[in-house]
Amino acid sequence: MSSAAFAQSNVTIYGIVDAGIVSERGGKAGNVTKLSSGVANASRIGFRGTEDLGGGLSAIFTLETGYRVDDGALDNSNNQLFNRQAFVGLRSNTAGTLTVGRQYTPWYNALAQVGDPFQAGLAGSAKNLFPANGINLRNSNSVVYQTPVFSGFSGEFFYGFGEQAESSAGRQLGAAVSYTNGGLNARIAYNNRNNDTATGLAPTIERGIGRNSLLAVNYDFNVAKAYFMYGQNKGLNSIAYANSTAYTTTAVPASQDSRDWLAGVQVPVAGKTGKIIASYMRVDDKEIANRDAHQWALGYMHDISKRTTGYISYAKITNKNGASYTVGGNTEAGTGDSAFNVGVRHSF
Repeated sequence: MSSAAFAQSNVTIYGIVDAGIVSERGGKAGNVTKLSSGVANASRIGFRGTEDLGGGLSAIFTLETGYRVDDGALDNSNNQLFNRQAFVGLRSNTAGTLTVGRQYTPWYNALAQVGDPFQAGLAGSAKNLFPANGINLRNSNSVVYQTPVFSGFSGEFFYGFGEQAESSAGRQLGAAVSYTNGGLNARIAYNNRNNDTATGLAPTIERGIGRNSLLAVNYDFNVAKAYFMYGQNKGLNSIAYANSTAYTTTAVPASQDSRDWLAGVQVPVAGKTGKIIASYMRVDDKEIANRDAHQWALGYMHDISKRTTGYISYAKITNKNGASYTVGGNTEAGTGDSAFNVGVRHSF
């Protein structure tokens, strides 16, 4: 009782302010030059807290909202206050971490944290071709368990409630296994989404399962860090164009069977205050339409100070057979098949 009465909470306010000038080419809207927010990393403000409960156990929470620097508005169309993350849970030094709320999927964490040298930002973002948007990125009503690290291995398990009359309708499952040893960082992740819709008294509308699997690896050679990703996507909503009408009036239907791969590198320069980033990736559509695509990208980031970074990048996509992939940044989908951006990111 005494221990509980005097327990102290530690709350941190944190955030990112990111804005840049973006020039896009190749879309049906023509050449577009604009000021964008969240080019390298989505602009955000968050609250993170911990309370020591004793015995190696802590209560934790995170509340995080995204906003646009260019106009000050929330960066989502649903007018959600904490649209990025909102969860609470318990963390144990020996048993792992259990959290509930709105959270990232293990599949997206593998892409952004391990496999993409652009870390899902700038013009070279892997999200331009890999299906890292919507339900594959983060999900509400979820429970996540993360294991402690055992001899370099760790696991992450995700369950998202569909919250419909039929228990399996709309539910989402995910898992990942990670291994870290010296310069090696590898992760295998899987995401499974039930697309069925429960209709109350009427039979459930069956729409099938969307499945995504991903292998993400990087290795730090000190003089350079090499990256590789390979993904398989199958089923409804396993793939979704970020901008399906970028080149056409009618939306281009997404494939339900494709393979993705990426190879990239980060090279530290200027006494490790800067880094050159490059990547090449492809989409292999296995359906009859054969809407393949590939992208190459080049970027540079320079640490002006401990908290402030300047950046510049360029990427070019080649779409085939009417594919509708676009060059975007971390937050925006993009309007065409090439983009140049330059900007600054400040963290606090």
